[in-house]
Amino acid sequence: MSDKIVVGLSGGVDSSVTAHLLQQQGFEVHGVFMQNWEDDNNDEYCSIKEDSMDAIAVADLLGIDIELVNFAAQYKDRVFSYFLAEYSAGRTPNPDILCNSEIKFKCFLDYAIELGGVKMATGHYAGNRLRPDGRTELIRAADQSKDQTYFLYRLSQQQVSQAVFPLGGLQKSAVREIAEQIKLPNARKKDSTGICFIGERPFREFLNRYLPKIPGKMRTPEGRVVGEHMGLMYYTIGQRQGLGIGGEGLPWFVAGKDMAANELIVVQGHDHPLLLKPTLFARDCSWILGEAPAEGRYTAKTRYRQQDAACTLAYQDDGVLLTFDEAQWAVTPGQSMVLYDGDVCLGGGIIQ
Repeated sequence: MSDKIVVGLSGGVDSSVTAHLLQQQGFEVHGVFMQNWEDDNNDEYCSIKEDSMDAIAVADLLGIDIELVNFAAQYKDRVFSYFLAEYSAGRTPNPDILCNSEIKFKCFLDYAIELGGVKMATGHYAGNRLRPDGRTELIRAADQSKDQTYFLYRLSQQQVSQAVFPLGGLQKSAVREIAEQIKLPNARKKDSTGICFIGERPFREFLNRYLPKIPGKMRTPEGRVVGEHMGLMYYTIGQRQGLGIGGEGLPWFVAGKDMAANELIVVQGHDHPLLLKPTLFARDCSWILGEAPAEGRYTAKTRYRQQDAACTLAYQDDGVLLTFDEAQWAVTPGQSMVLYDGDVCLGGGIIQ
């Protein structure tokens, strides 16, 4: 009997090729499609029906069993409630990160073990490897442009050690080629975007269903009123689009929020001093190896699509202080800073 690995089949090309590669390696592969959102499950926005049909078609082509499971209640309780609370507090959360640690690598992992799986697998672009001390570390993917370790930094040692990432050593182009070669029905399907498990939505309209809209003033740091915002929850640090401020000169950017006064702070110019931060403080830290790294020199990301920034780590009060060699642009409260030592993702925390 071959070992059973349970694969999260999303209906996308990455998870489909993941299942195929594990089959080629001799594993018994069992597919699971997760439905984790139900509020507006209709044809206008939601692709759940299309995605589930694609996942079933892939399973049929590969000759593997597939189950459809529903974790919508867990998603609302563990991810979406946090998402709304953070926006209410004026911060900009990243639900994909919590979604991975609480749903894909917790609810799904527990379900995979119940099915008799020795491991669970996903189509993430990441890798893991065993250390001499017996612990498992999370490492970057070979395709640096697709690396997803930023979204996986909150995984525990148990979660990382029980996961399999078959795409970690592949370029995205190679994954597409494999999908074409084996004639997957979703070989040319575009990559998913939008909120984790909710998908693409008109953002302001979506958020307004759950949180009250409270318009207010847009002002400069000097106090000059230059417009009106639609509600602080709709804006994030560094945002340029959608401000609606007229006049000439340099473009306007969001630089801060005055929650007490319900005012949005805006500045002109991409390199305005208020948009550049030499340090950041993060709390609610999570470390993959189960212990905090030593103080010293590392690199970090403060957003997903960003080059690594050299920094020095120090511990302060109940969190960590990062001091960057070069000031970082638009460091955003509620987002995550993720720490790296070379190609190893150490973990990270929530920017305050």
